[in-house]
Amino acid sequence: MSFKVAFIGAGSIGFTRTLLRDLLSVPEFGNIQIAFTDINQKNLDMVTQLAQRDIDANGLDIKIESTLDRREALRNAKYVINVVRIGGLEAFEQDVEIPLEYGIDQCVGDTLCAGGIMYGQRGIPAVLDFCKDIREVGAEGCIMLNYANPNAMITWACNHYGQVPTIGLCHGVQHGHQQIANALGLKQEEVDIICAGINHQTWYIKVQHQGRDMTGLLLEAFEKHPEYSRTERVRIDMLRRFGYFSTESNGHLSEYVPWYRKRPDEINEWIDLGVWIDGETGGYLRVCREGRNWFEVDFPNWLKEPPMEYAQEKRSQEHGSYIIEGLENGRVYRGHFNVVNRGVLTNLPDDVIVEVPGYVDATGVHIPVIGDLPLGCAAVCNASISVQRLAVEAAVHGDDMLLRQAMMMDPLVGAVCNPPEIWQLVDDMLIAQEKWLPQYKTAIAKAKERRATEPRIPTRKGYRGAARLREKTVEEMAKDRKAAVKNASATDKAEASPNVE
Repeated sequence: MSFKVAFIGAGSIGFTRTLLRDLLSVPEFGNIQIAFTDINQKNLDMVTQLAQRDIDANGLDIKIESTLDRREALRNAKYVINVVRIGGLEAFEQDVEIPLEYGIDQCVGDTLCAGGIMYGQRGIPAVLDFCKDIREVGAEGCIMLNYANPNAMITWACNHYGQVPTIGLCHGVQHGHQQIANALGLKQEEVDIICAGINHQTWYIKVQHQGRDMTGLLLEAFEKHPEYSRTERVRIDMLRRFGYFSTESNGHLSEYVPWYRKRPDEINEWIDLGVWIDGETGGYLRVCREGRNWFEVDFPNWLKEPPMEYAQEKRSQEHGSYIIEGLENGRVYRGHFNVVNRGVLTNLPDDVIVEVPGYVDATGVHIPVIGDLPLGCAAVCNASISVQRLAVEAAVHGDDMLLRQAMMMDPLVGAVCNPPEIWQLVDDMLIAQEKWLPQYKTAIAKAKERRATEPRIPTRKGYRGAARLREKTVEEMAKDRKAAVKNASATDKAEASPNVE
């Protein structure tokens, strides 16, 4: 069989190669068409060179179509995999550093909170342009598989405004599943789960082993675990108070709710600095920058490394290749997907993007009705959904009042800042990110006028946060090349690479 898969934002350091390996490990996919597109020629060329070498080494007769022309890459594509980071690390730095001046201390800043909201403002207009191209030049019925964050907001915009069927994909459920099994002293395949909620706030509402409900045993298991009791204190506390374990990492979860990062002198009580994802201030930004710097310097050595092996046993737990395999070959695949709710979770709004169990076969993607989330879990999700809804509408319509309201309603921003501070914060971020926010042209002009004429609320310029670690130099990373390569290949939520579009 032959069909075309296009990667947008393909110049990522490691994620593109991982997803491509997964896809081309399917025996029937040995002659499909692959297209890579990005806005950065240098990164696109490096990743294409590595990926083409992998393909050749595995004996496949596939030539990657690598181009800066997005429409050409999308032409006749049946599947589009979106892995972009609009604004790259330049904008990401602003997502972290500007809120810090106001005391908003984020570990990641790409899903909710001030950073995630602004990331959505940049990403949504871009993906709606992608959708327009897909409608005009893609194959009929083309499906987008979205890995870009903020995943729920991007997937929401594509489905509701882009008119392209889009499934949001994330590996948080798989990672939490592994942790639950480890805490219980079991293998992952021995533990059955039902996980439901919204992306990065998905709850393991049923955990079973050989038909026995293990949900009530999780708190004690995590509290007694020698590693998790230290690294997952926020998640354990949420489990203690809401009754269910949540998917996302300790650092991520800490910035989605109002309780754990609002007082600088308390932040270190809830986090661990052994691994960035456990709560380090700006941790993801640090490792992304380290990974980018190392890859650019060390790239010639990457070409000397053994090529990736395309084999079933080498496939990752990322859902994308399995979804395409199920749709094309009919092999049933069960996973957790981000889709429009449509009554699946009955106490969340029908139009929102939920992350829920589903299965794929040759007839399509099928999502069973789960029913009500536990009331407390639904309340946590609904708080974030209100922010998402405001942020999506703001991004689509360029409405800075909705953007300001999204910031006010965000749990952590609202816990740290008062309304005048939030208004000034939004002005600062709009001005700083002007080149990525064409929909806010009028609002940015007014923000500049206010900055020039009105008294300014004092901020903590240069504040580094409560738990900041120093970025390593290339020379320091060179002392442990193995660790540096692992970091550069694995900085997207400790699994895949940062996107560099």
